Amino acid sequence: MDQFVTRAVQEGLAVYPDRLEFPEDTVILVEGDVSQMARTAIGTGSVRAVSPLGAPIDFVDGLEAEEQADWLQDVLGRTQYGPQAQQAASYVTLLDTGITLAHPLIQPAFDAADRHAAVPGWDLADLHGHGSRMAGATLFGDLRTHLNSTAAINVPLRLESAKVIPDAGHNPYHLLGDRTQKAINAVEVEPDRLRTFALATTTDLDTPHSGAPTSWSTELDQLAAGRSGEVKQRRLIVTSIGNIDAQHDGNTDYLSKCDDLDEGEVQSPSQAWNSIAVGAMTEMNGVGGPTHGAALAEVGDLAPMSRTASWTKTWPIKPDVVLEGGNWYDDGFSTTPNQHSDLMLVTTSRNYPARSFTHISDTSAATALAAREIALLRASYPDLWPETIRALYVASAQWTDRMWSHIAPADRNRKGAYDVMFTRYGYGQPNLERALNSASSAITMIVEDSIRPYENKGSGRKLNEMQLFELPWPTNVLRSLVGQDVTLRVALSTFIEPNPSEVARGRKNRYASHGLRFALKGADEEVDAFTQRVGRTAVEDQPDDNGPDSGEWDFGYNRRSVGSLHIDTLTVAASDLARRGVLAVYPVGGWWKENRNVDPERCMARFSLVVEIDATEAEVDLYAEVQQKVAPQAEIQV
Repeated sequence: MDQFVTRAVQEGLAVYPDRLEFPEDTVILVEGDVSQMARTAIGTGSVRAVSPLGAPIDFVDGLEAEEQADWLQDVLGRTQYGPQAQQAASYVTLLDTGITLAHPLIQPAFDAADRHAAVPGWDLADLHGHGSRMAGATLFGDLRTHLNSTAAINVPLRLESAKVIPDAGHNPYHLLGDRTQKAINAVEVEPDRLRTFALATTTDLDTPHSGAPTSWSTELDQLAAGRSGEVKQRRLIVTSIGNIDAQHDGNTDYLSKCDDLDEGEVQSPSQAWNSIAVGAMTEMNGVGGPTHGAALAEVGDLAPMSRTASWTKTWPIKPDVVLEGGNWYDDGFSTTPNQHSDLMLVTTSRNYPARSFTHISDTSAATALAAREIALLRASYPDLWPETIRALYVASAQWTDRMWSHIAPADRNRKGAYDVMFTRYGYGQPNLERALNSASSAITMIVEDSIRPYENKGSGRKLNEMQLFELPWPTNVLRSLVGQDVTLRVALSTFIEPNPSEVARGRKNRYASHGLRFALKGADEEVDAFTQRVGRTAVEDQPDDNGPDSGEWDFGYNRRSVGSLHIDTLTVAASDLARRGVLAVYPVGGWWKENRNVDPERCMARFSLVVEIDATEAEVDLYAEVQQKVAPQAEIQV
């Protein structure tokens, strides 16, 4: 064995310390490419067999209860529960079917007192299993990764259950929003906990809605903005966009089904402006899984059952992000796609002790993973507003190479070509590490502030003020980067108060209480000229085609100026950015402006501004000179 380890290290293989000792063999975990493996095996002559890492195929379905219990005890023995140092206690509140208390992997993170229901008298137990599957994915991610490892596991999060799905029948359509509100009221008997709400149930009774608000999505907007519920506080709400019917023809292009308005449009309430809507993508390709057939989705692409948005303007970009939801496969015989355990996430079963593990997939799995990551982000930054956490998390997302493959390279300078990306993937696959720490080559400025967007004038109201922020870029460093481009990424997040009246449908300026936009000063533009240009733009809520930033932004004014979360990126010469260090946040129309009778004390728009520079080689100097938070430098009347 020592000879093998020595040769493996010489060949560049990563050799892990874990060992499994048998009477005649020792199993050692190594990682590397095939040529390294071959040279090591031939050079030592001591290798009896080579096999890929992995839990047994169908291990969830194929193992007896006692064997599953052994795996469970192994995981439990390596798991430490509770937040780490410098982390706050962060809860994920599952608005679902309930959560089982019996499961040993769930029990340490879930108190009996934290079980609630939207309707008094409902059984608090999970009789269907969906909530317990969500719970396991929320606490552990994909348990398969831990079953394949011997490493220590940390579970810093805690769970709450607010049952919104009855054990028998369905919620009446007109009570969907009410049941959601009452479930949230029930858990907020403890009002001060750091919570992330996760809702993975949807309805198809509103389809197609083409992005317009529904009663349920409007209630979510009110809850997020703190205008609804017994406790008036802002809330982070994560929603699933729903799954398409699994009975579509598995032999056809599944993406065409997902993109179809009649079959694939995201379901209500995921079109809510203030929530984070989650779709599913996949990195599972079935290696070691189905022995026949091929996975439907390519690695890095949309998961086969994930819905998409059919609209390209007016209403918000949904989904916001996409996370792992597993894959399906075509066996070459069936007329419909097939599921397989190796193409799904492993999670906890409500049927413990009869079964310890089961599977979860599609947008439910993706929603659980997103809620997990957002709760971890909140644990590390407990003082940041929900609006800020949303901006940091969604702005961390990027499109995979496979997603980019749907746009021809020649079309990537044409903004309309991005429509397919936004409607399928939102902003892409989020990166928690990037959200937590910024990339090693980036700096981030975070601003949390408010603005009074409108003022009374005569019998009506007009736009009131914009705020200017002097960006604290180290101009000397940027100017020294001759010939080097830098990328600026801006995220502006606000929670709107919705107007659910019928007249608001189809008119974004009548649904949202207010609208906010951002603009960047031109390199050769004086500040006075910049504010005048922004003022003209604000009145009509239209791009200024004559402005210095016209056409420069990757997504463009029309694409980023929808919903209540606005994200765009700009790549320019570092020396050019050094002369563009002023950014404006300014108001556009909303129903607050249209309705003078609304209490003026309510007409303060809270917002979070996250600005990040990716400057690759210059990060050390940039970090040394930039403060993490700045206050607005001026208020300018529009």
